[in-house]
Amino acid sequence: MARHLRKVESHSLETSVADDDYCGTSYAARLLGLSVATVQTLVEKGEIEAWKTQGGHRRISLRSVNKYLQRYNPHVAPLAPVIQQRLQILVVEDDENQRELYLANFDDWDMPVDCTVVQSALEALMDIATLQPDLLITDLKMPGVDGIEMLKVLKGRSQLQTMQVLVVTGMAPEEIKSRGGLPDDALLRPKPLNFDWLHGYVSAQLMARTKAA
Repeated sequence: MARHLRKVESHSLETSVADDDYCGTSYAARLLGLSVATVQTLVEKGEIEAWKTQGGHRRISLRSVNKYLQRYNPHVAPLAPVIQQRLQILVVEDDENQRELYLANFDDWDMPVDCTVVQSALEALMDIATLQPDLLITDLKMPGVDGIEMLKVLKGRSQLQTMQVLVVTGMAPEEIKSRGGLPDDALLRPKPLNFDWLHGYVSAQLMARTKAA
């Protein structure tokens, strides 16, 4: 089961940052008040610690950013640990290319999001009580237990009543209806999914959570 690594989004400045907190290059540039190119140069010189993911995306240590700030601007308070509750997303998709596409997009977006992808509805049913996602993104046509059967099972789980459900499928509405339909509050989108739309949808979810906090 592939899991998307933690990303950091915080604009507070106080206390200390955990060793494993990190951010992308553009976010580090905003924190430091520098250009992206300058941050990249600092990384190449070894003044800021960074590494690359398997997908080729650069990750910058927030502790290293802290040290740089304290070295060159000691009057700035250190960065705070992440205080914003992160949006937990579970993607259920049997197609490997689609799973990688989800991860690549979430990896590129500068959002406080943790994304876990699984390849089957059965795997999702086993993990969902532990993960307790805020947003479930699922296909319907999958081998074995399919998405419709999974949603029927999840409908009765009280701990998941606040979970948002986004169904992304090529299944015809008539077939979905003949199979018993979807939960009333589920949002249906056709395949292929427009990831610009998904970016806006997830942004709206995050904004709603921030206002409710």
